[in-house]
Amino acid sequence: MFEFLILETFQAGLSWITILKKRENFRKAFDQFDYRKIALYSEEKYESLLQDAGIIRNKLKIKAAIHNAQKFIEIQEEYGSFCAYIWSFVDGKPLQNSWESKATVPATTPLSDTVSKALKAKGFKFVGSTVIYAHMQATGMVNDHTTDCFRYLEVQS
Repeated sequence: MFEFLILETFQAGLSWITILKKRENFRKAFDQFDYRKIALYSEEKYESLLQDAGIIRNKLKIKAAIHNAQKFIEIQEEYGSFCAYIWSFVDGKPLQNSWESKATVPATTPLSDTVSKALKAKGFKFVGSTVIYAHMQATGMVNDHTTDCFRYLEVQS
């Protein structure tokens, strides 16, 4: 869950393919997305990330990744796990949509607006509604495969 949150954060304003091509670089640069390690990153580690040509070197997004790792841990302490918290917004079950074409799949929904606001209230950064909806799609919280996609029925819950 944390890996996708980081990747979605860095994807904001960029194409998903750009992030996917750099995914292994991100994994290496961010200690296999170990949020416990990331939460403790020093200024020196932050500076080294800014010099890493293998990732997106956006100062604010790198700072947000470190900050969000700290908030991720706080959510775990409060709710038992981040999954328990985030999946509570969908009552633990993936939402099943029935979009007929990619053009009809929204970038945000009222639910992603709600989750975004809740995460911001908990102190998370770079978690706008579009980022959160992409996170929900990537983690299976919502099935946005179009009805003509071979995966649509396979991922029905």
